[in-house]
Amino acid sequence: MGEKLRIGVLASGSGTDLQSIIDASETNMIDANVTVVISDKKDAYALKRAEKHGIKAFFVDPKGKKRTEHEKEIDNILKENNVDLVVGAGYMKILSPSFVKKWYGKLINIHPALLPSFKGANGQKDAFEYGVKISGCTTHFMDEDTDHGPIILQAAVKVLPSDDRDKLAARILEVEHQILPRTIQLFAEGRLKIDDRKVKILKGDSWKEKYKTIPDVLYPEGY
Repeated sequence: MGEKLRIGVLASGSGTDLQSIIDASETNMIDANVTVVISDKKDAYALKRAEKHGIKAFFVDPKGKKRTEHEKEIDNILKENNVDLVVGAGYMKILSPSFVKKWYGKLINIHPALLPSFKGANGQKDAFEYGVKISGCTTHFMDEDTDHGPIILQAAVKVLPSDDRDKLAARILEVEHQILPRTIQLFAEGRLKIDDRKVKILKGDSWKEKYKTIPDVLYPEGY
């Protein structure tokens, strides 16, 4: 087998999605390693997670800088570490069109709702308060518009009568921790082909057959 995919993760918060990638890498579920973690928040726990696993961790301070200047620093770190795929895992700053164009097709994001519904920073809360009966999560290639690029995987999660925002968010997060590593593995295997707004997933193995699934979650073709 050739060299493993080199991943750069952008994260602003606690980094549980990052942890799911690290865990999948360390257990050889994915043919990829997290090479570097970058955050716009100095106290982001994602940076601590990286350090615990011997992964390079960088705080790139956006204060007092133009967005292009801030992103140039990020871009330089990614290039210096020979990153093959950039993953937005709870990264709360909106990336500029120029950055997205530069990395297009090698830049993915995870969102805690079923896009194109409930875009933005509060996907779970907005879906819950709207009164949906089914929510879920989405991985997608980033494009120049927020939470808009071609969808890779989605998984649907029932909203239960006993749910509040936090209970629903916790169940969605559990599924995020499955579809994000799976998306990375599909990328590593060269099985994702962007065709305008659609992502074709080429035939291959199924994680539904290889790994544990969560009852009542609807997994997509390609998972």
